[in-house]
Amino acid sequence: MRSLISTLPGRVGTVLAVALLVAWSLGPIYWSLVTSLTPPLNLLGAPSLWPQQITFEHYAKLFGATSMSQGNAVQSVWPQFSAALANSLITSILATVVTVAIAAFGAYAFVRLEFPGRDLLFVAVVATLAIPAYTVMIPLYRLMISLKLIDTYTGITLIYVSAFLPLALWLMRSVYQAMPISLEEAAWLDGAGRIYTLVYIVLPLAAPGLIASAILTFLNAWGQFMVPLVFSPTLATKPLTVLIPEFVTRNYIDFGLMNASGILAIIPPVLLVLFLNRYLVSGLMAGATK
Repeated sequence: MRSLISTLPGRVGTVLAVALLVAWSLGPIYWSLVTSLTPPLNLLGAPSLWPQQITFEHYAKLFGATSMSQGNAVQSVWPQFSAALANSLITSILATVVTVAIAAFGAYAFVRLEFPGRDLLFVAVVATLAIPAYTVMIPLYRLMISLKLIDTYTGITLIYVSAFLPLALWLMRSVYQAMPISLEEAAWLDGAGRIYTLVYIVLPLAAPGLIASAILTFLNAWGQFMVPLVFSPTLATKPLTVLIPEFVTRNYIDFGLMNASGILAIIPPVLLVLFLNRYLVSGLMAGATK
C-alpha cells in the first residue's frame, strides 16, 4: 500500500506530462479543424472549443463547389489548390527518391571504399548542414537563373536534394558502420560483385535506415516554404505551403479556407509516415532476429 502511494505522485506527473505533450502537439491541429468547420460569420465572434454550427463550405470551395457567403457566390479555388497539391507531391517524391538513392550508394562508398580524403570529404559534406539557407539564397538564385531552372521541377528537386542529402548520408553511413562486413565478405567469396552485394544483400538489411531517410526527406521537402517562395513564383511549381498564405487578401483573411487547406495538407505526409512506419518496424524486428 505504501509503495502504491509513494508512486502515485510520479504516475500523476507522468500522466500530466503526457497530456501536456499531446495537447501541445495536437492542439493546433484540432483548432485548425474547428476553424475549418466554422461558418465565416461565426469566426468573427468569440472562439469556442467546438463550432456552434458546422459547415463544409470551406472544403466545398476547395473541391470545386461554388459556395454562398453573405449572399454572394464564392468561386472555387480547386484549380489552384489541385495544382499546388500536385506540385507538392511531385517535388517531395522526386527529392525523396533522388536523395535516398544517392545516400544509399554514397554512404556505402564512405564506409567500405578506401580513397584519399574520404573522411575529410564526408565531414565537409555533413558540415553544410550548419550553413543557414538564407546565406546562400542570392548566389543560388543567380545560379538557377543562369541554368534556366527557376520555376521548374528540376530546379526545386536539385535544391531539395542538396539540402537534405547530407543528413541522409550521415544516417546511412551510421547504418552501414553498424553492419558486420562478414556478410559481404561471404558474398564476395561466392563470386558476387560489389554492386550485386550492395543491392541484394546490404540494402535489404539497411531498409530501416532507408525508410527513415525517406520519411525525413519527404517531411522536410513537404514543409518547405522559403525555397519555393523564391524559386516557384507561379503555379507551374508552386506548392501548398506557398499557396495557402495567398488566401490572405488586402481586405479579408479567409481563415476557414486557410485552415481547411491546412487540414488537407496534413493528410499526405501522415499517410506516408503510417505506411512506411509499418516497414520500418518490421525491418527493425527482422534485423534484431538475424
